[in-house]
Amino acid sequence: MELKWKIKPFEALTVTELYDLLQLRSQIFVVEQNCVYLDLDGKDKKALHLIGEFEGKIVAYSRLFDAGISFDNASIGRVVVDENYRDRKWGHDLMREAIAGIKSNFGKDKITIAAQLYLKKFYESHGFVQISEMYLEDDIEHIDMIRG
Repeated sequence: MELKWKIKPFEALTVTELYDLLQLRSQIFVVEQNCVYLDLDGKDKKALHLIGEFEGKIVAYSRLFDAGISFDNASIGRVVVDENYRDRKWGHDLMREAIAGIKSNFGKDKITIAAQLYLKKFYESHGFVQISEMYLEDDIEHIDMIRG
């Protein structure tokens, strides 16, 4: 079964969509990764929100940014797949949709991300290359990567 994809600006999100995507982000980035941090960083209003739904439930999500918001280049952030669906490899679908969304909405090919270090090979499989040394962000090892 395939995911149903949609990209929406912040203002177009329904209250239910916003609640569900914030709940998914909190479940993964705060609870699963045992990391207390402020997820609501002020950037959601500037992002396009890529939502992957399965049977009416948000199970995959990321934020898409034009150049100059998170990095000098366009960027993808808060890449997340519900832990109950990771065996379906939907993270790869999510990245393909995110990269295509950057191109179609912002006309950009260069994309920079702040990647969790343990996902380096995953992002490399989507054309990203490491451009920074490892650094800690909220006590989690990260690297910056670029594509294009």
